[in-house]
Amino acid sequence: MAPSILLFLFSLVHLSNVFLTCNASNFSSILIFGDSLLDTGNNNYIPSFFRANHKPYGVSFPGGTPTGRFSDGKLMSDFLAEALGLKETVPPFLAPDLPESQLLTGVCFASAGAGYDDTTSLTQVIPVTQQYQHYFKAYKERLIRLVGKPRAAEILAKSLVFSTSGSNDMVLNYYANPLTIHGSTDQYQDFLIGNIEKFIKALYAEGCRKMAIAGLPPVCNPLQIAGLLGCLSLENSDPNVYNRKLQAMLKQLQSSLPGSRLVYADIFTPMKELALNPFFHGILLPFGTCCGDGILAMGPACNSLVPRCSNPSNHFFWDAVHPTETVYRYMSDYLIRNVLPQFH
Repeated sequence: MAPSILLFLFSLVHLSNVFLTCNASNFSSILIFGDSLLDTGNNNYIPSFFRANHKPYGVSFPGGTPTGRFSDGKLMSDFLAEALGLKETVPPFLAPDLPESQLLTGVCFASAGAGYDDTTSLTQVIPVTQQYQHYFKAYKERLIRLVGKPRAAEILAKSLVFSTSGSNDMVLNYYANPLTIHGSTDQYQDFLIGNIEKFIKALYAEGCRKMAIAGLPPVCNPLQIAGLLGCLSLENSDPNVYNRKLQAMLKQLQSSLPGSRLVYADIFTPMKELALNPFFHGILLPFGTCCGDGILAMGPACNSLVPRCSNPSNHFFWDAVHPTETVYRYMSDYLIRNVLPQFH
């Protein structure tokens, strides 16, 4: 009886996602900006050491191929595109062999290690500013050549823009640099929110109208999550303050941009739910990493020479910073249920 009940409940969840997918068909494409949570492989094509185009990355990806995604498998970029009925995976815009047909349904501009603060991206990655000021404009020019201005404008107006960044700014820049010129935590958050506003206005001017902007996730890694505090006591943390500021800015900005729909994408809540109740969600090994051992086990330090778990699906962390495909799928399902319906 119990297995039948579980199967019935799973079917209900699946049917609800199908329903949401059918109702999300008014999106023509998906355009991805941000950092390693969404980067599907752009860093493979720039002179950066921050890459994931080697094994064992991609062990759970179709074909077991490392693609540049910082996980064992798919990312939120891919799951959202699939939920929208657009494509199963989102290609990186910088791929030299990118088919022109892929421009019609969306590409990824995100770069692992990037931030809304240009100084965060000094490790030879592509800051969000450059993602939209340079590469998005190059994408738009190619799209116009492919389908003409009227059709390109229609595609952009019906595209879902999804951006996730800010964690690198806070962790790798602000917290790691006590001499930052941006003053207090509150002042630095305001600086980042201001840059997000510029990002949105720039894309709006280029014809984009539907944008989902993610806030900060819990600032946690395998060491913190195992601690007494870590991800389990973040009610009054910096991410929550930042996220409230972001929501307020999006609401105010939308009122000044006719025809726009700016939606806050909450990635804090699903990650916190998993951190607080991992076993309920099938995360049997919430502590430590699947690839390697220690805080430096990521990027080039997560390789075929270091230990790797046999089943990434029951781990929270793939490497020292990035979640497994299981976690990304859970986060994506949360966004599909709670964010996509806000565009209708």
